Amino acid sequence: MTYKGWLLPPALRDFYEGRIWLKEHAPFSKEDIEKSINLQYFHIIEGIQKEPHLRCNRCRNDNPQQFTTFDCSKCQQQCVYCRHCLNMGRVSSCTQLMIWTGPHAIRTRKHALKWAGQFTVLQQQAAKEMLESVKVKRSHLIHAVCGAGKTELLFPTVHYALEQGLRVCIATPRTDVVLELYPRFQTVFPQTMIHALYGGSPKQVGYAQLVLATTHQLYRFERAFDVMIVDEADAFPYTFDETLQSAVQKAKTANAPIMLVTATPSHKLLTQYQNESYSFIPKRYHNRPLPVPRFHSLWNYEKGLKRGKIPRKLKQWTEERLARKEPFLLFFPTVELMKIATPLFQLLDGSIMAVHAEDPNRKEKVLKLRHEEVPGLLTTTILERGITIKNVQVAVIGAESNIFTSSALIQIAGRVGRNANFADGDVVFFHHGITTEMDDARTKILYYNKKGFSS
Repeated sequence: MTYKGWLLPPALRDFYEGRIWLKEHAPFSKEDIEKSINLQYFHIIEGIQKEPHLRCNRCRNDNPQQFTTFDCSKCQQQCVYCRHCLNMGRVSSCTQLMIWTGPHAIRTRKHALKWAGQFTVLQQQAAKEMLESVKVKRSHLIHAVCGAGKTELLFPTVHYALEQGLRVCIATPRTDVVLELYPRFQTVFPQTMIHALYGGSPKQVGYAQLVLATTHQLYRFERAFDVMIVDEADAFPYTFDETLQSAVQKAKTANAPIMLVTATPSHKLLTQYQNESYSFIPKRYHNRPLPVPRFHSLWNYEKGLKRGKIPRKLKQWTEERLARKEPFLLFFPTVELMKIATPLFQLLDGSIMAVHAEDPNRKEKVLKLRHEEVPGLLTTTILERGITIKNVQVAVIGAESNIFTSSALIQIAGRVGRNANFADGDVVFFHHGITTEMDDARTKILYYNKKGFSS
């Protein structure tokens, strides 16, 4: 642990273990990094692999269209860099990536589980099946309807893994899900160091045995996690970006199982797991049925909003929520239309806010709705999942739009009625023509209700 009288800083070891990191972006002194390299505590690899074809060794992107050549001032040559993970710092031909091979961080096996809740019979069965899969290192799919208590199902498995001295990652495609899960896991595992990693997350120190992260953050990990849980495993962009799926594989250790958790699994996932390692919960924890969406025509809604007028049915629905002091979410198909609509809704109540993926204040705005400081939010599909607001009511404007797939609509409807004291609620799909996706969403919700109350 020493080099010419130099002692390895534990903070350096704790930060780098399990990570793959740009040498030039090291958050430690150049002297400490060079001494660690001299002690062979790092394995250094090239940023861009050129043979047999171009590949970024951080994000594993190998799409030729995602690489660009430039005149590099650092190496004074023509360099190739990866555009796919550019927002995490440029990886180019002359970049060096560091992988920790030095002494292991200290892991504890003492972790308190502070959860006083009780499982339903279906939850207990699913939690048991998941834990059994982890014990034999077998991947598993949890298919549970929105509001079934999926997060709570994870507690026994996470607790078991931590007490075995294992490192656990809960990854999800959406930042909002990480923000929702982080305080809940901090409360349930009060003695466990937990990190929450997402774009713009604050600096966190120490060695976290439990990491909550967006799937994009897994580009920065390599053979780090002994148990990998992917929450909302069907969500965009994870299902459409093979590098994110590759990142999950890269970030886990060789034999680590992957636990997939979702309310809306794809046909591919069901085919892969249904006959092998699969748990299904068709009913919410409070044993009340899922709210079934209503369809309401809203002809020419886009033209109306662009002319400065909220369509009558939509205005009436919003005014009813305001009068009853019911928090609400209004989902729009595009950011542009939402921005046009926002000042019109603020004429009904000046404290109504809008939020979208690039909004730097989205975390604060969601908290304002949760704390009843604002009556409602206009939003895009970024809030279709991973958000729980007591007594929230939901309307979708332009439910016929391509962005609103069956899965998205089921997730949106699933925001309503999650709280046992407010198990009912209104879900309305305002549309300019009913689509098969809308029909499919409603049919599946009815099926889950039928299945749940016959089991």
